[in-house]
Amino acid sequence: MSNLKGKVAMVTGAGSKRGMGRAIAVRLAGEGADIAILDKYAAPQSIWPGDEGWGGLDSVAAEIKSLGREALALVTDVSNSQAVDAAVTKTLKKFGKIDILVHCGGTRGAMTTPIVELSEAEWRAILDINLTGSFLIARAVARTMIKDGEGKKIVLFGSKAATQGYAGSSGYCASKHGVLGLGRTLAAELAQYKINVNIVNPGGFETNLRDEEIVKRAKAKGISLAEALEQEAKNPGPKVPWGRLGRPEEIADLVFFLVSDQSTYITGEAIDIDGGA
Repeated sequence: MSNLKGKVAMVTGAGSKRGMGRAIAVRLAGEGADIAILDKYAAPQSIWPGDEGWGGLDSVAAEIKSLGREALALVTDVSNSQAVDAAVTKTLKKFGKIDILVHCGGTRGAMTTPIVELSEAEWRAILDINLTGSFLIARAVARTMIKDGEGKKIVLFGSKAATQGYAGSSGYCASKHGVLGLGRTLAAELAQYKINVNIVNPGGFETNLRDEEIVKRAKAKGISLAEALEQEAKNPGPKVPWGRLGRPEEIADLVFFLVSDQSTYITGEAIDIDGGA
């Protein structure tokens, strides 16, 4: 598989220590790409032991530079169109182009709240980040790609919740169903420019996306955070034949394939990666 020497990638959601974005950014840098890394927070916090003092975007930028590549760290709220446009402008100023967009930034929101109890504010917050954010960043980057389209790649992140419903997760499921439709439509529109657009649907993974729900679960059960974390580590969830949660590096492997020249004839596809679930 060819490397990405000479390519410029933009990766969102890249600031968390245990995030898919970090793993993807480091993997693509290792394959030769210069990387613009975006996150809503400069240094997202983690509840896991050993993560204290994590430097967030600065730490990821240092990892990228240690691989001999250039990095640009940008604190960016993808649900804000002005912030997104500013991040794209800064990336173009530093690197001159964007060849690859991997948009995996997002929020989980409520996991156990019935629709009849979900507040409008929480509903809107989830859709603003997951769906509107995907629209804004994809639109802004696609505009820069069209001129020299061939070989450009966009990967959006859906979820297993993009293809089925989960009780208590209406906002998340609706937002990810929307990302699936957005990605497939974008693929149809950009195919004439030979720009590939695909969607990755992860199942359960060992990332910080679950942190907020773990804290809530600990409080609800009256147990310590350490006990809740131990339970989480032992429970991969139902119907995972592989017997464990996925690892961010395994997502990075799939993304690398999708942004390499080995996937030229793949576009508009939603690819599940879930241990056989």
